[in-house]
Amino acid sequence: MKPDRDLILREMGLGPVWRLRAPAAAAPAEQGVSAKTADSGQAQATAPAVVPAAVPSALAPLAAMAWNELAATVAACRQCRLCEARKQAVLGVGDCNADWLFVGEGPGAEEDVRGEPFVGQAGKLLDNMLAAIGLKRGEDVYIANAVKCRPPENRTPMPEETATCRPYLERQIELVRPKLIVALGRPAAQTLLQTEIKIATARGRLHDYGGIPLIVTYHPAYLLRTLTDKAKAWEDLCFMKRTMRQCDNG
Repeated sequence: MKPDRDLILREMGLGPVWRLRAPAAAAPAEQGVSAKTADSGQAQATAPAVVPAAVPSALAPLAAMAWNELAATVAACRQCRLCEARKQAVLGVGDCNADWLFVGEGPGAEEDVRGEPFVGQAGKLLDNMLAAIGLKRGEDVYIANAVKCRPPENRTPMPEETATCRPYLERQIELVRPKLIVALGRPAAQTLLQTEIKIATARGRLHDYGGIPLIVTYHPAYLLRTLTDKAKAWEDLCFMKRTMRQCDNG
């Protein structure tokens, strides 16, 4: 049974009826979106300022790692101080050959306990956002974070922490080979794009990550605090759906 669309929109705080404004002209994405590649491995599977993504020497073998090796490496990682207070590292969750990749900031307290990204109220809202455009966690969707360990008190990860963890995310993207990447919030967008951004100016247009279209939108935790921006998030969801349709047709 398909979820009721009006119920989903009410869960997002948008009410039973929504009319989308005419979309702004989007900057064209660069051509050359990589074809997806199958991988037999399985995975159960934010920075206010950006620093160069230098790969620590201990992470150099990442380029050849399959899912199982990557998961074990992340679980044992001691490359930055975030490991000191974590209960467990959180690699990601979902379909390892998904067309859709959603990237957030980092694990919170509940994610740290359960070992899965986006649980609790922010996770519920993300699931409702996915359902609003016909998606479901674990089905053609992979969810990851910019950093794999919980920052103390859920603070924003430091630039050196996102830089140290970025090779893990890069390897996940290489393994998943998504058709579309969605950056949830400013820290995730800056980690992926390696430049300073503002959500207000970055959303509503296509960015590029190594030939893969990338869309920037609000983090679900932000939307829980700022209800007035949920309508903008709905616009972003519609933009994502249109973009994926173009990827499928192109």
